[in-house]
Amino acid sequence: MTTQALYKELNYVNHSREKRQFYANLVISQPELLPQLIEILLMVNDKISPRAAWVIEFFCNDNLEKFIPYLNDFLPNLKHIKLDSALRPCAKICEYIAKAYFGKEESKVKTLLTNTQKEIIIEACFDWMITEQKVAVKAYAMHTLFLFGKEFDWIYPELRIILERDFSTQSAAFKARARHILKKI
Repeated sequence: MTTQALYKELNYVNHSREKRQFYANLVISQPELLPQLIEILLMVNDKISPRAAWVIEFFCNDNLEKFIPYLNDFLPNLKHIKLDSALRPCAKICEYIAKAYFGKEESKVKTLLTNTQKEIIIEACFDWMITEQKVAVKAYAMHTLFLFGKEFDWIYPELRIILERDFSTQSAAFKARARHILKKI
């Protein structure tokens, strides 16, 4: 399938789990579509871009290890993604990576994730924490930062400052997640 054909297919993706899972299954069966999906995601001002992000998120939920070879295409471009509906799945993918890296189960992520890739994820998450973002993006970012704080001791003091500073002005959902993270750190 060409990038143009995949782009047209993404017009049929909507918020429903069924549609996102259907197209994630398409990519699972044809992993050669991943670079094209990332290319579409990186059309950052295009309304189809978030749909590519939704499909990648669903793909990564069960197939994260198959996404590892594409991290160098995905991660350095996180800073360019601005649409709210694309940021949420990207933040979720970062959380998947952190969970796999720090999880108890064996994962290729533990051996293949580079320090540079970790730094890119950490930087993106801090950027999301200090800019105007939706609560879901901030929630995924703070949990990802909490996990990487186990390895990088400078993260917890910085994260604590941001959470305490923003606590009074954020939503109830933010406060609930922040309270949970603050207790752990």
